[in-house]
Amino acid sequence: MIELTGDLLEMLMLLCFAASWPFNIRKSWICRTAVGKSVAFELIIELGYSFGVARKFVIGDIDYVLAFYALDIILVAVDLALYVRNRRLDLGRVSANANN
Repeated sequence: MIELTGDLLEMLMLLCFAASWPFNIRKSWICRTAVGKSVAFELIIELGYSFGVARKFVIGDIDYVLAFYALDIILVAVDLALYVRNRRLDLGRVSANANN
């Protein structure tokens, strides 16, 4: 019962994180700028999720909670991809302004 409760709490934690990422992704998509975005923060988050996944494998606790880690990792990766896109857009705007 304790293990099930621990898995449930871990899953709920990951769901809370997963619920917040779409708001960040939407903002990145709409704003179309990388200004104010912290790539280091997002990479540290990805690293933390990776450690969580590694822990599951090390202790042999391969269960449904891994799917929630995967969801969170994918959501952060999408936001990182949007950062790359937005950084290119920012550089394009700077270049266009320099040519004017």
